[in-house]
Amino acid sequence: MFNRFILLPIFVLYCALPIRSHAQEQTTESSSADASDILFSLEKADESQQPSSGTLFTASAQLGFLYLTGNTRSADIKTGLDLRFERGLWRSFFVFDLLVKKTETETQISDDELRKELETTDQKWSISSQTNYTLDATNQNYIYGSVFYEENRFSGFDSQASVSTGWGRRWFENKTASFDADIGPGFKRDVTQVTTEEMTAGLTSKTEDTLILQAQALYIRHINEHIEFKQSFTVKHAIEVGQNSIYKAESSITSKLIDSLQLKVNFVIDYNSKVDDDKENLNTETSVVLIYSF
Repeated sequence: MFNRFILLPIFVLYCALPIRSHAQEQTTESSSADASDILFSLEKADESQQPSSGTLFTASAQLGFLYLTGNTRSADIKTGLDLRFERGLWRSFFVFDLLVKKTETETQISDDELRKELETTDQKWSISSQTNYTLDATNQNYIYGSVFYEENRFSGFDSQASVSTGWGRRWFENKTASFDADIGPGFKRDVTQVTTEEMTAGLTSKTEDTLILQAQALYIRHINEHIEFKQSFTVKHAIEVGQNSIYKAESSITSKLIDSLQLKVNFVIDYNSKVDDDKENLNTETSVVLIYSF
């Protein structure tokens, strides 16, 4: 259900739903043009640049790179892709993130020969997708469906995945700021990580399934025409006592360099309530990346 081969078809289905329903919603398209979902930017596209069909598609890619030489040789790469689709009452997005850390390792070839090479020591990648359907353009209520999948060597889990559906609303909006929040039931699956030593001892990974209550909130503020601040919170609270719950907060400041190029500073706090004894509950990530929109 949660393997990586079915997540992309789910996203394709999300994007296909608004296309099939476009003919039925064409009469209400103009009244809902200002409704936006929880994870969409406050910044609106200029109406003169939108296609006559009312469909808007945007894409952006990010890249950050750190390479060290000298006493220690290592390389860190952070990249990602952000796709967003809007048609009438529908809003969809798909986000892919990848973080790879390579460090220098030494291998003894012979008594007088030592080979040094960069080896992937840590890696994290995730995909997330959500589709919103606006119920009330005036009050900006919506229903949503979301999926998430992550593999993270930095944590004590081989993979984590979740699905959720529920109700949300834009609670506040003016010319410079907005606040959105949604909530709904869902399902989460965690697959624990097994070390090489544990595999040798005959141990295997464990799969833990649980129902969750998912809540999300997003605050966006435009400091000026070039700088934007975002603060998001995500809670995936396990219904069953003793199961792992996830709490995540993300802060970012994005500055426009030129029309299609931006600089983003991002800070993420990720907390798992139940982890192995040799793992930390709290993980943080700080990154600086360039974003190119096309």
